[in-house]
Amino acid sequence: MWKVKPPVYFPMETSPASVGCVAGDAESYILFCDFFDRVIEAHHGHKITSQTPESDFNCDNLKGGEDLDRSYAVRCEVSVVRGVEGFCFPTHCSRGERRELLTLARRALQRLEEDLPGRLLLLEDLNQDQQRELDFDPPSDSQLRIGVARDWPDARGVWVGKDGSLVVWVNMEDHLRLVSTRDDANITEAFKCMCINLQKLEDLYRELKHPFTWKQQLGWVSSSPADVGTGLRIRVQLKLQHLPKHNRLQDVLKRLRLCMDTTDSPALYCVSNTATFGLSEVGLTQLVVDGVKLLIAMEKRLEVNGDIEGLIPAQK
Repeated sequence: MWKVKPPVYFPMETSPASVGCVAGDAESYILFCDFFDRVIEAHHGHKITSQTPESDFNCDNLKGGEDLDRSYAVRCEVSVVRGVEGFCFPTHCSRGERRELLTLARRALQRLEEDLPGRLLLLEDLNQDQQRELDFDPPSDSQLRIGVARDWPDARGVWVGKDGSLVVWVNMEDHLRLVSTRDDANITEAFKCMCINLQKLEDLYRELKHPFTWKQQLGWVSSSPADVGTGLRIRVQLKLQHLPKHNRLQDVLKRLRLCMDTTDSPALYCVSNTATFGLSEVGLTQLVVDGVKLLIAMEKRLEVNGDIEGLIPAQK
């Protein structure tokens, strides 16, 4: 037996509540496109066109993600959500669908274990102490309201890689959520781990006749419009003392297309991308890398009572 390294959790600032709605299934984005298109364009700041969204998983195209200043960058997380074709999203799926999704996940993850050892843990098999060790929380009020906690904890689980490099959540707020966390804040390595294993799982699900859910004009889709396109989130925890108090911070974040949230630790903030649609996977990750480096540069300037006006970027 080997000890599970519990994943590091970051605030979920892009929960379904942040856009005020969720989809029951993939077809909802087509049948109710007049509604969902407006929500997506407003949230992501990108116009939906007939053009297929750009995709780029080539880690070699990412620059500078391995050398963030560790005096400020504490850790990072790269995560991605995916829906599975042929099933309603967790907001609307039945108990039978959820159990079938768990069976598919078990089969695919067993194949993944040939390259990356790990094990699947079912929430219903864990006692309260084990759930706390894995940071399982009871369903929130918002999860109860939107239906993702229906029949809790039936057919919910988490697959944990033996080396701690990858965690896969099954049947939580999405069919699948892959998470790669690094305590050295090396975004490049976290992104690489995510890309390699996501593409392996994509191939495995395709072999099982249930590919991930893709829509021509939107890219990858899942229950929340906040996650369409790439479904990708890059989060970096930063130690900041001065910048959070600056009166231009919100303007800076808006220009960088980033958001910043507090954490349980004083002077520790979580920075992440606000949009998942409109840029490729590498493009979004590069956006966060460049933005985090600029925020660190501003913090350093403020530490010596300097002015950051010259560092503020033009509106993107």
